[in-house]
Amino acid sequence: MTRLLALLFLCSMTTALCGDEDSAVRVGWRKRGTLAAAEARQAAAADDAFVYAIDNGVVAKYDRATGKLVSKSRGDAHHLNSGFFYEGKLYCAHSNFPLKPEKSEIKTLDPQTMELSDFHSFGASPHGSLTVVLHEGDAWWCVFAVYGKEANRATALVKFDEQWREQAVWKFPESVVNDLGGASISGGVWRNGELLATGHDKRVIYRLRLPPKGTLLEHVETVATPFPGQGIAVDPQTGGLVGIDRAKKEIIFATEAEE
Repeated sequence: MTRLLALLFLCSMTTALCGDEDSAVRVGWRKRGTLAAAEARQAAAADDAFVYAIDNGVVAKYDRATGKLVSKSRGDAHHLNSGFFYEGKLYCAHSNFPLKPEKSEIKTLDPQTMELSDFHSFGASPHGSLTVVLHEGDAWWCVFAVYGKEANRATALVKFDEQWREQAVWKFPESVVNDLGGASISGGVWRNGELLATGHDKRVIYRLRLPPKGTLLEHVETVATPFPGQGIAVDPQTGGLVGIDRAKKEIIFATEAEE
């Protein structure tokens, strides 16, 4: 009986930290805190003093010390996705999803004025709906999501130069696509040469890297996280990640687990 109770306690602790659906994979990230945010429906982002909850049509700025709402963005938006801080501005993936034909663009948020404005338009993108935008190594990296079982195999990571000329396209490996169900890639960050990607609702991060040749990303590992999918971003204050729990309307702060 004692051994059984100990086992049940261990299982409950694993569930509390990372969710019960992905206990078969290694714990890669651990929850270190939360912040209530009604707008935490698509993604989260952070700078040193504030955290940002991203909803379809608005970005909300919260004081990370007090948890209080500071202000909300002004400007048109239909379907914002993940956000990425670059040179003092928040770059947000944006699309007209679920409308057809699919059109995507990047919007920028000035965190001082909270003005949301257009940065770059892809028009009717042949790759799908933009969900991730990143800048790394003098290039722009974008994930265009395609939804639906089988159809989501067309989800792609696309590299652009500084003039927005397409340089390369990679597809996601079958081991990742099969795990997405009918959903697609919702978030991602570059970390130590790897793309850490999230899906729509599973508490996992897919560790991926560019192949030495070919057009299929390499699947390094799937690790458990406290984020039930959606957009993630680097937390510059801790060096960890921020994400959301959509159901609980929370921003989640996480740090990397020791192996």
